[in-house]
Amino acid sequence: MSRDIDVLVLGGAGVDTIVYVPELPLPYADSYMIDSGIRTHAGQTGDFVALGLTALGLRVHHLDMLGDDPEGDLVRALHAEKGIALTAIPQPAGTKRAVNLVSPDGRRLSLYDTSRGHADDRLPEATVTALAGASRHVHVAITQPCAHALPLLRESGATLSTDLHDWDGENPYHESFAQAADVVFLSATALTDPERTMRRIADRGRAEVVVATAGAKGAYVLADDELTRLPAATPPAPVVDSNGAGDAFAAAFLYAWLNRETPARSALYGTIAGAHACTIPSTEAAAIGLDDLLTRAATP
Repeated sequence: MSRDIDVLVLGGAGVDTIVYVPELPLPYADSYMIDSGIRTHAGQTGDFVALGLTALGLRVHHLDMLGDDPEGDLVRALHAEKGIALTAIPQPAGTKRAVNLVSPDGRRLSLYDTSRGHADDRLPEATVTALAGASRHVHVAITQPCAHALPLLRESGATLSTDLHDWDGENPYHESFAQAADVVFLSATALTDPERTMRRIADRGRAEVVVATAGAKGAYVLADDELTRLPAATPPAPVVDSNGAGDAFAAAFLYAWLNRETPARSALYGTIAGAHACTIPSTEAAAIGLDDLLTRAATP
């Protein structure tokens, strides 16, 4: 079977409305004047991973459900502009959307509109099977309706990855994703003991590698039963927005991992791409390029 797609990104398409606020948490007030503007743009987790992988030269296809609405048009336009193949399944409830509050130091608070999907939503099995069968690797967002596609993906022969984001280690919704993937990403934000959660993921599922990102503290990598901690990369410019940093990390890690780099080396690429993403406003769809990534990775 021909594998003409390097990475199929499943799910995570949508739009974010970005609001730069004076501080987080935001003290209660009747109103705030936002001089920097309030901007809506395409780019949720799947979009950003697809963008990051494409910027590194991989052949990417993105599959998700989109509404016939202005938000869906923004997502379609982003993919067309960046040359990312997109299969959009009609979503009557509308395109996924969120509001992100961003503080001056780049921290964010995300508010997700969960009304844009339903428990009985499904991606067409024939479409999932065909695209996964043509892919070397599938990166699965935890957004609805991707969980229902996991059995088909496992049968495709492609390797799988997923990002559990700020999972607390307890919410059962994330378990099926964690157990199905060969590479599992998550944030350490909500974890009191990242190593324990990472080992639990490895023990209960099929993950070869588990990576927990920890922002300015770097990242933890569990592979071959050994835990490695990597420091954060130094951002090349002032930090303005942490939106998309985890997605940039995942994209760069997968680029390296698919090119047979070690997990630790792959995570180094991830820290560099994540640090770069923090210097780019999330209203700008820009990802680190391959030459820049390789140059920074080679610098002591």
